[in-house]
Amino acid sequence: MLASDPAVKVLCGGKRPAEKHYNAGAFFLPTILAVENDHSLAQQEIFGPVACVIPFDEEEEVIEMANRSEFGLACGVWTENFPRALRVGALINTGTVWINTFKVNAVNVPFGGNKASGYGRECGVQGMRAYMTEKSYYVNTGATAVPWPRAV
Repeated sequence: MLASDPAVKVLCGGKRPAEKHYNAGAFFLPTILAVENDHSLAQQEIFGPVACVIPFDEEEEVIEMANRSEFGLACGVWTENFPRALRVGALINTGTVWINTFKVNAVNVPFGGNKASGYGRECGVQGMRAYMTEKSYYVNTGATAVPWPRAV
């Protein structure tokens, strides 16, 4: 599939491992692809060892390209400039931003995507709320009932 698409340049990987014990199952070598941002491989959530490399010149350009996707699970920003990393991360519409790292999660930090990348959050207080039902109580501790408000 990848080799037959002239719009995709396989920089590494792109095939099954050669070892026979990988023949059974869904194994794929870690793969880096050079594609344009509008290519379907760059616009889908590929849950596998695949990264699409897309060149850009300006910070605004990469933010616009990232936000053009209908998905928004997570993004990674790699730079030595932390103010830039925080600024770019804030402007990209994703539920998680990793700066100079990847796939770090903690049970006390919410995880979930924006746009078409999921519904709600896992982990953290926000994730626990999905398993909770809220109930309201109104209690009068006085000796007499509180009268129903009258319309004026």
